Amino acid sequence: MPVDKELLEILVCPSCHGALDYREQEERLVCTSCGLRYAVRDDIPVMLIEEAEKPT
Repeated sequence: MPVDKELLEILVCPSCHGALDYREQEERLVCTSCGLRYAVRDDIPVMLIEEAEKPT
């Protein structure tokens, strides 16, 4: 089951408040502004800056 669409509409990057792009195949939310990548585990976004992957 993918992340709830209503939840995706209200989520923003906790670092820069930018919009997020949900990449279902990668199980990641990617910030369109700063590029941080947030994991999605068991259909729950992990929105912790400390656990985000930095852009390459």
